[in-house]
Amino acid sequence: MKIYFFLPLLFSLGCNAVKTATKPSQSEQLLKDIKTLSSDAYEGRKTGTKGAEMARNYIAKRFKEIGITSFPLLNSYQQPFIFEGIDDPKVNGKNMIGYIPGISEKIIVISAHYDHLGIINGKIFNGADDNASGVAGLLKIAAHFAKNKPNYTLIFAAFDAEEFGRKGSDYFVKHLPVDIKRIKLNINLDMISHNEKGELYASGTYKNPQLKSFIATTNPDLKILFGHDNPKLGIDDWTDQSDQSAFNAKQIPFIYFGVEDHKDYHKETDKFENINQEFFINAANAILEITDNIDKDRTVERTFREKLQMKRK
Repeated sequence: MKIYFFLPLLFSLGCNAVKTATKPSQSEQLLKDIKTLSSDAYEGRKTGTKGAEMARNYIAKRFKEIGITSFPLLNSYQQPFIFEGIDDPKVNGKNMIGYIPGISEKIIVISAHYDHLGIINGKIFNGADDNASGVAGLLKIAAHFAKNKPNYTLIFAAFDAEEFGRKGSDYFVKHLPVDIKRIKLNINLDMISHNEKGELYASGTYKNPQLKSFIATTNPDLKILFGHDNPKLGIDDWTDQSDQSAFNAKQIPFIYFGVEDHKDYHKETDKFENINQEFFINAANAILEITDNIDKDRTVERTFREKLQMKRK
């Protein structure tokens, strides 16, 4: 039971933002980010490894190049945490947190996990789609808003240890550097570069249907679909299958962008060479467009507040 909708063209302001974002240099940087993070040198970016450290260094370098700062209360891009692994009672993880202050103190958290599976039986699991793609998309959004001051304050969270059971996002939400009431939405990117049909899912509107009106793309070559968020779907409900789960547990609305599983999912063949580059560029542009739609319309904040007030009555 999947819900399919092809979305109309909306939001001229969002369109203007994406026309700027689709300059060739922007696409080249997007592809460079995913190619670098999923290269053999990063050894699959498993939490607690040299490859993960290399990924953090790259993300920090890109944050600095883009011009986004660390969150004031953290005094660093890094948010370290410790958790118990299967073979190791003490695994060290580190989230990477960037920050762009907006006109409002209300916050949108834009997230993607940077870790993957590492080396298994001598084979490197590069994790190009899962989830170097999401991190590259996050960096693209950050670059846009670093040059175009947002209405909402934006936190950019590259989470660690998603493959260990979403440990990084769980720690972040439980140790927030801000009042949780300030967070109005989580936009999570996880696997956005590999689909043969040109289909990108936007999950999360089942619980918060008011978000549907903002989820649109001006690109006729990309199909944005709703679904994978109805609890009746069982394993086909993606609500708790990526980092948006931690936000949902705190009743924070989310939009999860991703694709359905493909032949390279969690295999050593999930390499840069096997992603769909045109689809990836279209998907990243569309997610930026949608984020801009939401940021430019303050009715989102009012809608969330009214819904919360109704729940309390």
